[in-house]
Amino acid sequence: MNTDDLSWQAGSYGGVHPRKVDLLLEHGHLDLVIRAARERDEWFCAERAARELCRSGQFVQAVEVIEPFAATGWRPALSEKADVLLRAGRTDEALDLVRPDEEARTSPYACRDFAELLVRAGRVDEAIDLLVPHLGGWWIRSALVDITAGQGRDERVLELIAPYAESARRALEKDRLQVSDQGELVLQARMLERMGRAAEAISALGADIAARRYGTQNTLTAYAELLSRHGRFDALRELATAEHARTVLHVFAGALRDYGRPEEAETVMREAIAADDWVGYRAWLSAVLLEDGRLDDAITVAEPGFSWYDCSNLLAPLVHELFDRPEELLHLLDHPLTVPHHGHEEFQHAWRAFALARLGRAEEAVAVVEAHPAPYEDPRMARADLLVAAGRLADAATELRNLGTIDAREALFEVLVKQGRAAEAMATHPTVAEQRAARQQAAEAATPSVPAREDGYSLEPPF
Repeated sequence: MNTDDLSWQAGSYGGVHPRKVDLLLEHGHLDLVIRAARERDEWFCAERAARELCRSGQFVQAVEVIEPFAATGWRPALSEKADVLLRAGRTDEALDLVRPDEEARTSPYACRDFAELLVRAGRVDEAIDLLVPHLGGWWIRSALVDITAGQGRDERVLELIAPYAESARRALEKDRLQVSDQGELVLQARMLERMGRAAEAISALGADIAARRYGTQNTLTAYAELLSRHGRFDALRELATAEHARTVLHVFAGALRDYGRPEEAETVMREAIAADDWVGYRAWLSAVLLEDGRLDDAITVAEPGFSWYDCSNLLAPLVHELFDRPEELLHLLDHPLTVPHHGHEEFQHAWRAFALARLGRAEEAVAVVEAHPAPYEDPRMARADLLVAAGRLADAATELRNLGTIDAREALFEVLVKQGRAAEAMATHPTVAEQRAARQQAAEAATPSVPAREDGYSLEPPF
């Protein structure tokens, strides 16, 4: 075990993926997870095994699982061990394990992580003091607000961030286009609301909006959401139906639904579409119509956006919401208004195959893939996935075994666990070393060899 391999696992989801570890735990295989951590140096197994042991009060065992990883000095493992010690009531040991030295205290990242641990240990004032030297960074101010929620220090936190909000106001008033609006005004309003001073928060942020003292649309959205939470419908309607409609109309419509006025919300959005046929309005309305079980209405609303480019395409969002409703997914794909996804027609075939498989029609699903193999890097893997979706686990396992690739072995793991063969699944799963070598080989194969200049840049596009 070494920190390089551990960092690769954490950064690349190498080894046994967290989702797969969770699957093992769901099936009651904690012992197998612990063994994989010990024998295969599987970081995600160690991490989740330690947390599972803590949940059942087995703190000594949790420390034993995580200790070999922490012994490498790898920061995430040390943090995980500190978490276990803290849960076990060994507060001083936990804090001493990861306490930043003088050099580390110059790092806002190290201080932020340690401050969160201090708050959990009940040492809130110490955590605040640790962050004060770093409050020049907006994200540290945001972190301060986050970690002190419910800790009885709101007055002090508000005092600390207030000067930054006032400074932002002065700068935005001078030239809002040249100032980087980092959310200072929203952060202050959030604190006021948290302290039970919502009216003051609304007044202050509303004045900023009226005076155009904001730099990003996030401030507008935050103000609209603040109005929504406190039932200020008149002010919210005024904000949402004027020049800022595209930014906040969905907040107003959502508030109407939340307060039991869905018909009014639908009317508001349909009127907006009639006046300004913007994709955002159609996206919101089609989503809520689908949520209400009105698939045909959702299709009609979204249909003008079915053939647009990726970021504005409205077909995929409907499809994704119907993955667990295969009959309705097929209805959508067969609907006369549904057209191929612009530039990505092949995905329609993939969606159809998946829906057929979920309905148990595996042969038809496989036939679709064989006729349209386009989006699949390996159609054989796709066939195995469809067999799994159809509930034919034994056939899927056979397909994956015959393939025998690293990817196939990774997929076979989940099939075997679902079949009740968890030990075999772990033995089949590729090791970290095997995965790493395979991914490196794939990366090298995907990198074209092109002539380079003396400075290392390519002589051919892309430069």
